[in-house]
Amino acid sequence: MSDKLKIGISIGDVNGIGLEIIIKTLADNKIYEYCTPIVYGHTKVASFHRRATQVNELNFLVINDPSQTHFRKPNMINCWEEDVKIELGQVTEAGGKYAFKSLERAVYDLKEGYIDALVTAPINKDNIQNEKFQFPGHTEYLQQYDGAAESLMFLVSDTLRVGVVTGHIPVSKIAESITAEKILAKLKLMNNSLQTDFWIRKPKIAVLGLNPHAGDNGLIGSEEKDIIIPAIEEARSNNILAFGPYSADGFFANGTYLQFDAVLAMYHDQGLIPFKQIAFESGVNFTAGLNFVRTSPDHGTAYDIAGKNQASEISFREALFTAIHIVKNRREGLELNENPLLFSKLSRDRD
Repeated sequence: MSDKLKIGISIGDVNGIGLEIIIKTLADNKIYEYCTPIVYGHTKVASFHRRATQVNELNFLVINDPSQTHFRKPNMINCWEEDVKIELGQVTEAGGKYAFKSLERAVYDLKEGYIDALVTAPINKDNIQNEKFQFPGHTEYLQQYDGAAESLMFLVSDTLRVGVVTGHIPVSKIAESITAEKILAKLKLMNNSLQTDFWIRKPKIAVLGLNPHAGDNGLIGSEEKDIIIPAIEEARSNNILAFGPYSADGFFANGTYLQFDAVLAMYHDQGLIPFKQIAFESGVNFTAGLNFVRTSPDHGTAYDIAGKNQASEISFREALFTAIHIVKNRREGLELNENPLLFSKLSRDRD
């Protein structure tokens, strides 16, 4: 037996770089000092990618369920029996089919508590669509699976944390989707996550405007005056240290983000473009607000380099360790909840 966390890993699109970065990460024996990984996929598919990455010494031990886990070894649960045609760099029906089979089994084990956290390799949001997965991405699927009213796409790194009010929706739908109630809900999720998952005692959160120059006092749009500012004021009345709205271009360009613990952007690209520019290799996508912990690297399937042994595993490795840290923080928080003075001291030490 071992007290190491069991971290489930879904393989993503079999034609992308998912298994390459998984294999490169698990080839480092130091990983097993911190967790026991369980990959949801198939050994034949893994062997194909292992040859492409030239990592010959990594051998997965096949298990039927997490109770059979081999500690200090890479484990694999075979999620299907049939052979899979791999077409590296191609968008195929098979790529989506087996990405979902991997994800579905891993999320079931996660929800049931058989694994302690989940790290998801990148999927193609188009070819994974089926009767059970009709979502624009992992975040929305996991939110429904957990039965959560809200969740937060939270991009995190050592230098910057960014959440978004609206996620995977068309740009034409952004303005009509932003309400004061939605902003407040995301601020509450972000504030709670910063305290519970990252142990920041009194987080300072910056809120970006929707329009250029944050609306210029209504000259370039009224959303800031009518929606965003009232939401910030309501958040502050709920003891959330929210500030803004800030004009996104200057906020990132002059380094103002360094003065805050996190940033709430109004839409996907407004937050993710600067995040990936500032913290691309070290960035992690974390789904905050759920009862379980899920992280992923902050990049996609990268079909253009699939099978070329060029993919960097840095973001995936960061996602793995972020999941471990969040699980431990949540558990320590629960244990210390009956001793508020000790909890407060430890929180200050971690600030």
